Amino acid sequence: MIARSLLTVLAATLTSLYALAGELPTGVTRQAVVFTGGHDTEHRDGGRPVGLIAAALGVPPEVFREAFTHVRPAHDGGPTREQAQQNKGALMDALGKYGITNERLDTVSNYYRYRPQKGELWTHKDATANALIKGGAVISYEITSPGSGYSTPPAVSIPGIKDASAKVELVFGQTLESNGSVSAITVVPAR
Repeated sequence: MIARSLLTVLAATLTSLYALAGELPTGVTRQAVVFTGGHDTEHRDGGRPVGLIAAALGVPPEVFREAFTHVRPAHDGGPTREQAQQNKGALMDALGKYGITNERLDTVSNYYRYRPQKGELWTHKDATANALIKGGAVISYEITSPGSGYSTPPAVSIPGIKDASAKVELVFGQTLESNGSVSAITVVPAR
């Protein structure tokens, strides 16, 4: 069983290397992957993509969550100037000790600001990928654009392929344009 699994991984790796070179082995075809979801937030975060914000600021999510407990959001329209200053002060008191500047906090906050009640989503870019298929089964995936702004791994489907189970991995970091991007898609063997 272990030897068979190793051979499957080796075959998928070789196929991926061929695909990167633009060539595919005989009998292998490419088909576009459909990504869905990947923009979930935790209920306790009130719709804020805390994982993305925290990564962009260079702090653990719990640090940002704690900092945000001192903020008093405005519920009817935007905050007054005084409320905004108080909230900014509370955030900077909590986050400044981690080297976060007012300018960086503004940049990150503005980048991920959105109004869900108006059907908006924070700044993001959809990933694109191909499934490499042989004999009607997915043997590997190739990422053609990693996208960004995913807070949770998106689901993967391939039109016409029923069992296309995949594990999607994300990478987070301080570069806004690549924060929350797809770093790997792995075939999950059928059980």
